[in-house]
Amino acid sequence: MRFSTHPFWLVGFRPFFALAAIAGATLPLLWALMFTGAVAPAPSFPVPPLQWHAHEMFFGFGWAVLGGFLLTSTKNWVGIRGYHGGTLVFLAAAWLFERIGMAFGGAWPAALLAASQFLFLAAIVVLLLRTLIQHREKDNYRDNFYFLLALPLFLPAKWLLLSPDHFAAGWGMVLALFRLAFLLMLERTLTQFMKGMFQVVLPRIAPLDHGIKGLALLLAFGHLLPRPLAAAAALLLALLLLARWLLWQPQRALPRLGIGIMYLGYLAIIAQLLLEAYGQVREAHWVGSLTAHVFTVGAMGLIVPAMLIRITKGHTGRKVAFDALDKTVLWLMLGGFVARVVAPQLLPGAYPMWMHLTATCWLAGFGLIAGRTIPWLLQPRVDGKEH
Repeated sequence: MRFSTHPFWLVGFRPFFALAAIAGATLPLLWALMFTGAVAPAPSFPVPPLQWHAHEMFFGFGWAVLGGFLLTSTKNWVGIRGYHGGTLVFLAAAWLFERIGMAFGGAWPAALLAASQFLFLAAIVVLLLRTLIQHREKDNYRDNFYFLLALPLFLPAKWLLLSPDHFAAGWGMVLALFRLAFLLMLERTLTQFMKGMFQVVLPRIAPLDHGIKGLALLLAFGHLLPRPLAAAAALLLALLLLARWLLWQPQRALPRLGIGIMYLGYLAIIAQLLLEAYGQVREAHWVGSLTAHVFTVGAMGLIVPAMLIRITKGHTGRKVAFDALDKTVLWLMLGGFVARVVAPQLLPGAYPMWMHLTATCWLAGFGLIAGRTIPWLLQPRVDGKEH
């Protein structure tokens, strides 16, 4: 068997969900150790430690998740085989090259460092756009034009985030683009999961859905808007999302941890928007970059593990059910959210402890996901299907 024909390279979620689990387990721990002084930042970092942390959580962990999801889902949306084999080997190698560059590229030639920072993102965006544009006529989701608009914007957002003069604008733009991507993913996944679990058809109201996605896209340019207008847009988006959350029968989902945690992640997006709106018009004095972490530890930290478990089980031919180990993972992530977002507001003097506790929860949670799912990702489907 050639390396590129191994089952690991059959579908995009296989290598990238594995990389996401490893990144989720290790990156927060590395940052906690650096922030609290237990480990010195590498002198070879090409950017200051805070920029490294923000970049790696979004473009290391976040894009491993988003890339794995989109490489898998776009092929299903348009009904094609999708990227596999050597293409996935190249993308995974480019992702690893980026991690090496972000850790050791401080003394590299500028061209080599730039290549390490942008090769993976540029390549995967081009491949995803190619799939959606070439097969547009067969696309089951006519609103994928939001992905066509948003995906290329990750490139200038990344440049801004890495720029010492534009880090704040880049951070806000990247978060807004991930927020839009997660809202699109939740639309697709929650409707399917609720129908599969409860035979419930969630209402889809086109003006409401497009209003949500349009505002989410607009907020990617929030740093260019007058502050009152950006605040109004964030507040309106939060209210529209809350209205839809209430329509989507949370009373059915919340008692079931495996899907209820995704509804909690949805609520975290609403909370983050409310904090963002408040911060545009009033000086906030939260502890620990609260607006950022409500999204990264709340929305991403709660939604991603449930998605990784559910999608990996389903797409490797296993029964999609959350057993005791899976539920342990989700409780760990909920614990991490409380430790990172809630506890520092109550006991700010123990902030270093809360950081280490959060990192420990992520290490344990994603470590359990990695230990269980990576062996599945390395094997053929158990139901005999090819991919």
